[in-house]
Amino acid sequence: MKTRIDIIRHGEPVGGRRYRGHGVDDPLTDKGWRQMWDALPQNPRWDHIVSSPLRRCFDFATALAEKLGIETSIDDDFREIGFGAWEGLTADEITVRDPDALEHFLDDPINNRPEAAEPLRDFSARVCNAYNRTVQQHGGQRVLVVAHAGVARAITAHVLGMELQSVYSRFRVEYGGILTTTVETGKAPKLVIESR
Repeated sequence: MKTRIDIIRHGEPVGGRRYRGHGVDDPLTDKGWRQMWDALPQNPRWDHIVSSPLRRCFDFATALAEKLGIETSIDDDFREIGFGAWEGLTADEITVRDPDALEHFLDDPINNRPEAAEPLRDFSARVCNAYNRTVQQHGGQRVLVVAHAGVARAITAHVLGMELQSVYSRFRVEYGGILTTTVETGKAPKLVIESR
């Protein structure tokens, strides 16, 4: 039995690039909507859509499900990581507050979390549980997960068996970027990364 799980990152949200975890729930801009529609394959053939509960994902997931005539569901565990004290701040704003904080975070995102931020290992565990649950619930189907860059990174580390730090430090996911994973009974999962 072969199960395909595609993960698409949301498009550009209102407010532009900033540290936006699950504490900031901005909707998509018009450009963000276009990025997502443009990222889709010509003839999408998903059986189900699972979405993060945040508006930048769920609004699109609902619109796409209606267009395709399929069901959508929310999985709270696919929400973005919590950035604590950095929620809603740009890189420049963080640097003004603490000139070294961002550099330390980027060098070691596991051990240099913002104050009150969700621990990276806890985030990764909840995302991987959601991914495994999706595979089990939709075995043999093609499913689209509408989520976030952090979610895509966590799944990449999980599927490839990579260290969290190397994935979080080096792996960039663009708006509308798509990750494709396949899970076949008795075989190791496979991963393909697309960016349009």
